Amino acid sequence: DAPYLTPHPFRGKRNEPAYVAFVCEQLAQLRGVTSEEIAQATTAVAQTFFAFP
Repeated sequence: DAPYLTPHPFRGKRNEPAYVAFVCEQLAQLRGVTSEEIAQATTAVAQTFFAFP
């Protein structure tokens, strides 16, 4: 969706799914929670949105 919006330390490179873990860690730091909590929350949203079992 956003091939040109890479996370700051990767600017100049094409965005790719490998950066998801980095983004998760950064978001967790900003929110004051663990990256596991972010992963659980985003997984729950995806399961609901896409009607996964």
